[in-house]
Amino acid sequence: MARPSLLPDNRSLGSLVLIAAVIAVAAGAFAYTAGWLSPGRITPDKLVAALAPPGGPALGYRRNHAKGICFTGEFEANNNGTELSAAQVFARGQYPALGRFNLGTADPNAPDSTVRVRGMGLQITTPNGEVWRAAMIDPPFFPVSTPQAFYDLLEALGSKAPDAMKVFIAAHPEFAAFGAWAQSAPWTASFAEDRFNSLDAFIFVNPSGVEHAVRWSLLPQAQVIPMTQSDLAKLGPDHLEPEITERVAKAPQRWTMILTVADPADPTSDPSKAWPANRRTVTAGTLVVQRIENERDGPCRDINFDPTVLPTGIHVSDDPFPAARSAAYAHSYDLRTAEVRDYPYHLATSTGAKP
Repeated sequence: MARPSLLPDNRSLGSLVLIAAVIAVAAGAFAYTAGWLSPGRITPDKLVAALAPPGGPALGYRRNHAKGICFTGEFEANNNGTELSAAQVFARGQYPALGRFNLGTADPNAPDSTVRVRGMGLQITTPNGEVWRAAMIDPPFFPVSTPQAFYDLLEALGSKAPDAMKVFIAAHPEFAAFGAWAQSAPWTASFAEDRFNSLDAFIFVNPSGVEHAVRWSLLPQAQVIPMTQSDLAKLGPDHLEPEITERVAKAPQRWTMILTVADPADPTSDPSKAWPANRRTVTAGTLVVQRIENERDGPCRDINFDPTVLPTGIHVSDDPFPAARSAAYAHSYDLRTAEVRDYPYHLATSTGAKP
């Protein structure tokens, strides 16, 4: 396969700009933490503000991945993961799980067929009181290598300079690989058919204190049926929510959790670089989605899927993105909870609407 040009021609640049416009809000808001002090440092409010669509943020909604639907179920651990981590979540058993299927957009009214990236927020709770939260998306790698680059991407997209994206792409060649994925990867008509990836590396510590760098993925057990974008558009602008609701009502939906273990030379601080496909993997269990819950007043509404909320036996690596997400997610949470009266709740009871 020919290596993509770092400076695409006008036709290719146009395609990448369109892709960038779709995915710029795809994978969460990122910001430098307070420890990364510099005169022009990125702050959570700058990142969250940069994610807003031209008409401004949708008040009361998550500032990114604004469109979604909640679920509850369980994680069935098979004990295999205990060779890598002492976390109770990997010990054989069944543990309550709740989560949220979502689309990578700041617009809660975006047509489903126009949003390239899909995500899953997940929380698993164990009897010892520990919680594991994760934020995953369906691409196999992130479009850029650093939080600063993500901010630069947002700035380029919002710039009126005609060559802003061309300059950005020249400075960030890793973006070309993501653009190729966005153009060629199959679309599906259901969240149940999507694979979700952690992208970021975390350190797993086993009961003997041995550490391994790990990324994980949730692989769908449902048959994957590729769809053309025109076929998706025919399903309607909001087809994903009723589809997954009807599918789960008929039968629980399952994803297999695969832990991928890095070799010592594999990069752990750059989620734009995929690890080789021949890396060791461990099948740790199965996520079972048993019930779709109301997004507006369901159990995930007030959950902040902060990827730094980790059980004993897992901790962050040198990847800067989890801490960056944590800071920006917290800011987004503060904003949307302060705007609760602007959020269009469904009727919670027969006596009135939830405030």
